[in-house]
Amino acid sequence: MAGVVTISASYGAGGAFVGPAVAERLGLEFFDRALPLEVARRLAISADEAAAADEQPPRLVDRLLAALANVATPMGADPGHEVLGTRTSYCSETEEVLREIAGTAGGVVLGRAAMVVLGDRPDVLCVRLDGPAEQRAARAAARGAVDLDTARAELRHADRAREAYAQVFYGVSQSDVRLYHLVIDTMALPVETCVEMIVLAARVRFGQRSD
Repeated sequence: MAGVVTISASYGAGGAFVGPAVAERLGLEFFDRALPLEVARRLAISADEAAAADEQPPRLVDRLLAALANVATPMGADPGHEVLGTRTSYCSETEEVLREIAGTAGGVVLGRAAMVVLGDRPDVLCVRLDGPAEQRAARAAARGAVDLDTARAELRHADRAREAYAQVFYGVSQSDVRLYHLVIDTMALPVETCVEMIVLAARVRFGQRSD
């Protein structure tokens, strides 16, 4: 089956669990960590450099946002233009890989603002997974064997970085429901139910029978 399911998931919302399960049910490949490695290969950079470009720390995100807004920051005179250029190249190559996925065998893609890059295609289903922050932190703590305070800190870091990525490079907020065909509160429903909903919606979207 050719088609793409893009999944945008806030921290603790279960994207790493829902995505692979949806891919298995639909007979599609799941793209998460393998995607930045492919981008790194194309850009002739190391896996570590790709990881750094894929998950920027909040301070760097702040500098990039400030540079684009032409606002002075206490970080020094350098507004991060060199890093911004690297990130722009990284994003451009990521977009190319996403379009190749959509144009060939399809897949389930977690993150990478794929809902923006591929959202105008009729063979793409865009999904958002979210839920109340405190519940997401509690679930992440339970699954990751970390204490709740650590999970809360990781949540703030991850949600902020993912939102900044969408704003800086695509001018959108990832919480904008208009970017998605389906928005699910994964704190209110079991993972199995969320998977079933996405699979059903994908089959309808891709023109398949739901049974």
